[in-house]
Amino acid sequence: MRRPLQHPARIVPLAFLCAIAVGTVLMLLPVTREGPGGPSFVTALFTATSAVSVTGLTVVDTATYWSDTGHVLILVLAQLGGFGILAVATLVSLLVSQRLGLRSRLVARAESSLALGDVGRVLGRIALTMLVCESVIAVFVAGRLWIHYDYPFGRAVWYGVFHAVQAFNNAGFALYSDSFVRFVGDWWICLPLAAGMAAGGLGFPVLFELARRLGRPANWSTHTRLTVWGGLVLAVVGLLVFLTFEWSNPLTLGPLGVDEKLIAAIFQDMSTRAGGFNSLDFNAMNTETTVVAIVLMFIGGGSASTAGGIKITTFFLLAYVIWAEVRGEPDVVIGRRRIAETTQRQAITIALLGVAVVTGGTLLLIALTDGVQLDRALFEVTSAFATVGLSTGLTSNLPHSAQIVLIVLMFIGRVGTIAVASAIALNARTRLYRYPEDRPIVG
Repeated sequence: MRRPLQHPARIVPLAFLCAIAVGTVLMLLPVTREGPGGPSFVTALFTATSAVSVTGLTVVDTATYWSDTGHVLILVLAQLGGFGILAVATLVSLLVSQRLGLRSRLVARAESSLALGDVGRVLGRIALTMLVCESVIAVFVAGRLWIHYDYPFGRAVWYGVFHAVQAFNNAGFALYSDSFVRFVGDWWICLPLAAGMAAGGLGFPVLFELARRLGRPANWSTHTRLTVWGGLVLAVVGLLVFLTFEWSNPLTLGPLGVDEKLIAAIFQDMSTRAGGFNSLDFNAMNTETTVVAIVLMFIGGGSASTAGGIKITTFFLLAYVIWAEVRGEPDVVIGRRRIAETTQRQAITIALLGVAVVTGGTLLLIALTDGVQLDRALFEVTSAFATVGLSTGLTSNLPHSAQIVLIVLMFIGRVGTIAVASAIALNARTRLYRYPEDRPIVG
């Protein structure tokens, strides 16, 4: 084990594998299931992987299959997965020893995209930010359930805390069999959850910069500009798509009033890019909406966030690369800043690897499942890879071999981009020579 641990980029997958293994063992305990006996190994492994990778895909009904103990375990695993296994270990080490060595700083930086000198302080701010945001969301949800829906106070608080953690960490597990379909038009529940999913999907570097420079967008870093403005563009596009193609659909937005349609579209738009909750039946949506949802899931949220996908910055950076190439510009410029060629290659690498993983996963899912349609297989695979957690209902009906494919995709989606980006950054080297240039025919 010494050789893998010498490289921080290798520690990230190992840490998450250990967390998944421990989570699986705990989920196998009979006390976690609501009923006689314990769950099957694949069910426990799938649920633990989904929780640690903050995905939210399930092969059983979370509300009825798992006991209160199982729900608490899912909550803990999702919180650990969202904050980061290595970030938790680093913070505990800091609290115990009051200092961090270089290796601890490197492994925390590999997972959290932190500056080496700021690891301890920033991790504390991350923990505080998560606690505050989750507490605010929990107050709104619990208060609404207690006052308007007559939940007992203790049960309302538990439901509020559970779903607040799921929302901010973009995990997507719900204590309702229909997720949030029953609350489709409730502003007091859907809006706080949507805001939590959006905040968690921005990423902590962006949240910290917005806290300092919210009213001075001209002073934002390139990363924050791409994440915020790119996220707004994707949010508007998603909202318009849901409203346009589902407005008259009798199985989704059709029966709702205008205000309910708006809140349902906002909630589902935010959830598609990260959260994993659903207040509408994705299996009943039009094909046009499903296609756009797949694209939004694949893009995902902000870097160093709890969201998955190839990330907003990657997608829009590639858009700028294409725009510069079309215009014949020698450099890629964003806001009077020239983007380094190494960053451009890293974005291309992550995007193309994401396409390859989703394509391969879809082919495997179709090969292992009889009669599955291409669009439904692609939707489930993209949801797993992007750690979104939305489903058309296919996942629970897949054979175990296909469910294992989704388990691998969830793991890759959670740690793959982190490991690839860290490996590229840490392996960067400068050559003392360059080969002669050549220009093969392209296109």
